[in-house]
Amino acid sequence: MPVKRTYAALAAFLKMESAGGAALFAAALAALFAANAEGAREWYSHFLHMPVGVVAGEKQYAFSMSHFINDGLMAVFFLLVGLEIKRELLAGELSTFSRALLPALAAAGGMIGPALLYSAFNWGDAEAMRGWAIPTATDIAFSLGVLSLLGRRAPLSLKVFLLAIAVIDDLLAIAIIALFYSGALSAAPLAASAAVLFAMFLLNRGGVCSRVPYMLLAFLLWAFVLQSGVHATLAGVLAAFTVPLRAPEGKTAPLAPLEHDLHALVTFVILPLFAFANAGVSFAGLSPGDVLRPLPLGIAAGLVAGKVLGITGASWLAVRSGAAELPRGCSWAMVCSLSLLCGIGFTVSLFIGNLAFPGGGELVNFVKLGVLTGSTAAGFGGYMLLRFYALKHHPPK
Repeated sequence: MPVKRTYAALAAFLKMESAGGAALFAAALAALFAANAEGAREWYSHFLHMPVGVVAGEKQYAFSMSHFINDGLMAVFFLLVGLEIKRELLAGELSTFSRALLPALAAAGGMIGPALLYSAFNWGDAEAMRGWAIPTATDIAFSLGVLSLLGRRAPLSLKVFLLAIAVIDDLLAIAIIALFYSGALSAAPLAASAAVLFAMFLLNRGGVCSRVPYMLLAFLLWAFVLQSGVHATLAGVLAAFTVPLRAPEGKTAPLAPLEHDLHALVTFVILPLFAFANAGVSFAGLSPGDVLRPLPLGIAAGLVAGKVLGITGASWLAVRSGAAELPRGCSWAMVCSLSLLCGIGFTVSLFIGNLAFPGGGELVNFVKLGVLTGSTAAGFGGYMLLRFYALKHHPPK
């Protein structure tokens, strides 16, 4: 029975991720249309700069819609990511060393390969080199969504392997954002953030299982982190790590229910909004040859070739050395094809691009061009290769 429940939960998760990939794709297409259609362009710009905020007495706290989505709503996305990472580390596919080793090495290789390839294209350009981390990300919703198109012909072990790689990739991306894309630090808000985080830790240790105090303190943590110079979305991850996965007898731990409740909100509202706000590449002034400029070409090459070389190479070294084994039912051809699918970097790649080039303008358009080009090529190429090998090894009945 526990095994059946585990597979049922995994099936439900994969089903939602595939639907989320479709929602992301639709939002990205809508953004491209809005950024380039004559009648919609002005409305799209107005939407991105529309003020959003609250009034407290004589004080006003307002953000642009773009800022609200990227620094506010995306903190909820990273809260969900943190909950998923904690669950996988304590009770999931990453809970033992033997299970975690291969996807951990593959994810590390899948970040090193794209970063090196991007750097090779942009070496000597100090401004462009700020974007070295853009092609290192894997979009879990898009990649699982594409893989789900194969249905039962793709081995379940391959889907679990992709999920584990994507979770570790998210963890590494969070570390990169914290270390390389935070601003000048402010001591007082940092101290306040630490105090709030400590209070949340005490709630955890005290066996408090109501989600209300955790969420109230998480909002307070986000407000302090926003002022501290550390990127505000990291507050979501820090808060997630304090939410209990297990509870004393007679109580229900809040992590799993909270993760379940947030999943639909993030998948069908927050991420499509993010895609709509950030995927709008204006083609005015751009030519087809611009994709061959060092910055977009470095991103696209990193997402396609860098992911394949990094993930496949790291996996091969781990298996060859005897430290790990291939997932059951998977061939090297399927692992190589899966590594290409991991080149769909859409959401987090665009997010890091905005952090690397906060001024916007031409460089951000080049980032979007590279991410869209590389992610499309990786998604289509990965699907076609996996379809060929899946049909070869698991022909439909």
